[in-house]
Amino acid sequence: MPADTPAADRLRGPLTAVLVTGPSMAPTLRHGDAVLVRRGGRPIRPGDVVVAVFRTRPELLVVKRAVRPADGGWWVRGDNDLVTDDSRAYGVADVHGRVVARYWPRPGRLPRPAGYRRV
Repeated sequence: MPADTPAADRLRGPLTAVLVTGPSMAPTLRHGDAVLVRRGGRPIRPGDVVVAVFRTRPELLVVKRAVRPADGGWWVRGDNDLVTDDSRAYGVADVHGRVVARYWPRPGRLPRPAGYRRV
């Protein structure tokens, strides 16, 4: 796919495979993990792991945790507090899908952090 393709256009169909790069979601997801992303379905809730695009960085597709709705989008953060390439640096993001499972190399559902509760 050409590099100038908008990041959100890389997600096609109801389920898309996405490869995680970088340490921002450790320990939940690690560099090299492959996840399945679902577009549509139930609404995003705080605590969900999502695929999003920052409004200030539209070329960058990121995997982060949804924290709270903000300005018609979402405030998102990585699980690794030492890495700040999230809404603390880039502001509000538009969510394009929810990570439903990790399928490689450790298949399974993603754990929710202790601080999040279902609403």
